[in-house]
Amino acid sequence: MTSSIVLKTVMAASGLFFIGYLLLHMYGNLMILSGREAFDEYAHHIRTFGEPMLPEKGLLWVLRVGLIVAVVAHVWTGMALWRRAQQARTTRYVKKRSGYGNFYAKAMRWGGLAILAFVIFHLMHFTWQTVTIGEAHASPAARVIDSFGHWWGVAIYALAMIFLGMHLLHGIWGAAMTLGLNTSLRRAEQIRLTSIVVTTIIVVGFLIPPFAILFGLVD
Repeated sequence: MTSSIVLKTVMAASGLFFIGYLLLHMYGNLMILSGREAFDEYAHHIRTFGEPMLPEKGLLWVLRVGLIVAVVAHVWTGMALWRRAQQARTTRYVKKRSGYGNFYAKAMRWGGLAILAFVIFHLMHFTWQTVTIGEAHASPAARVIDSFGHWWGVAIYALAMIFLGMHLLHGIWGAAMTLGLNTSLRRAEQIRLTSIVVTTIIVVGFLIPPFAILFGLVD
């Protein structure tokens, strides 16, 4: 049986991979603020990056495979740790602890499932284009602008970002604890501050484009 510390380490490592990807993805999304042409050019370069050493969409497939592996590892370790926590309860009559820790434990579990559901929807919407908000468009920029021109499209996105923020806030802290970075009280406070700053940057960075589009700042 895989030890809990190994499971937590795998979860922390896969989570850090996600954070790196989110920062890159956020940067790409912010390109829409420079206009349709700039965003379409960015989307084109992602598909052709590394040519001729890499085939077309080669970088995208490297990222996709990495993300699939990270998702499987993150979900599997999360479920395994949750099952172990359930089995560790020796009696059903012990009152569950309430408060901050219990709230975030539930938020991580159910929020993680909500984020996974949103990722699938996001892929169906922008990548596979089997779901549309507004009209179908060949241009990536037109697809983004039309989608976020509808308030309910922005609402879905904003709700997903709330779940993501809660997950990151506790997840970054937990990853740092697992990796043994909390060597002192001062370091623990630095970790808490870092989790808040990184979470804020990612959530706000992702929310700027849809709200800018909704309020007509990007057309």
